[in-house]
Amino acid sequence: MNTVHVGKLTLGGNRAPLFIIAGPCVIEDEKMVMHCAETLAGICADLKLPYIFKASFDKANRTAGASFRGPGLKRGLAVLAKVKNKFGLPVLTDIHSIEQCRPAAAVCDILQIPAFLCRQTDLIQAAARTGKCINVKKGQFLSPGDAKHAIAKVEAAGNKNILLTERGTTFGYGNLVVDMRALAIMREYGYPVVFDATHSVQMPGAGGYTGGDRRMAPVLARAAVAAGCDGVFLEAHPNPDKAKSDAANQLPLTQVKSLLTALRDLHAVVG
Repeated sequence: MNTVHVGKLTLGGNRAPLFIIAGPCVIEDEKMVMHCAETLAGICADLKLPYIFKASFDKANRTAGASFRGPGLKRGLAVLAKVKNKFGLPVLTDIHSIEQCRPAAAVCDILQIPAFLCRQTDLIQAAARTGKCINVKKGQFLSPGDAKHAIAKVEAAGNKNILLTERGTTFGYGNLVVDMRALAIMREYGYPVVFDATHSVQMPGAGGYTGGDRRMAPVLARAAVAAGCDGVFLEAHPNPDKAKSDAANQLPLTQVKSLLTALRDLHAVVG
């Protein structure tokens, strides 16, 4: 297993602790983002879990065109820079176009390739050439066996600082299913594998927006840690029902510590 370096963190490798990528789905306002970052950083520090803050400056893949997308590149990156500077956290954000790669890399430690864009060669390689860690979300339409081709594209651009994330597979219309075998298959490619607990419980395109069932996120997270994932990705919000994106799937901040405590302990047993 190759280790991956993100800021001061070393992720993956034998006997490494479970690492956490977490934050709100999208930057709604600076105050909310700072509150989430402070709360989640405190939880992970208490539990001695390596932590990376996540938030999107733009949600370019919303179901409906009128849905909230975020503050945009310039304003969003300014908020992420404040999180990084105030709390000393590595930061992850997703990118959607080649033009966003360099500005995002100037602030963020991890550039995330969204699941719907995981076959976009030019985008993947432009992100990889920034030298930042690249987190590739395996598309809902992609088999775990085909995910190795996205990894090869990053490597071909001279970058071996890679994470690969499982986020569920399309199961008919408006539903996803998680095949835990995918985690073991993708770990064979030599890079840390992350399980996205909250996007995996989505019900896409449910009447013009994405629905879901956040109750199942802890269930799937425990199963993924038992199956041997290296890290867990989750979205959390002070009041998920009022969230402007992924309201049905994000976890309340108040529930995160108990879940991460259980995942930490389970990972110690599995490891």
